[in-house]
Amino acid sequence: MTKALIVTLRNWWEAQPERPKISCVHLTVGQFTGVEPVSLELAFKAQIPNTFLSGAKLVIQETPLIAFCHHCQQDYRPEIDSQYACRECKSPMEDIRSGRELKIDRLEYCGSAVEPNAANL
Repeated sequence: MTKALIVTLRNWWEAQPERPKISCVHLTVGQFTGVEPVSLELAFKAQIPNTFLSGAKLVIQETPLIAFCHHCQQDYRPEIDSQYACRECKSPMEDIRSGRELKIDRLEYCGSAVEPNAANL
């Protein structure tokens, strides 16, 4: 996952006329993606020294897993120990509303922030 992130950032960076110094990468990571934010951050830090991202900071915003129960007609937060079923009626999770996001929200460089077309990984 970290390699895909760095390749996406490098492709954007190489397409820039002045190739700015990136200071911060903001990501949105959903809880249902299987991506562990702490592990992603550690891998990012380990892979960026002596690269175009040297010194860049990774900021991760997690989004919760929220599903919609068609039987109860309400949103709920599934829990792993309940096999993601609705807390009220125990219907299986069918409609995920959030928690699968995995995208670059914005980059900070030279005192600016830019949204790189909200690149999805």
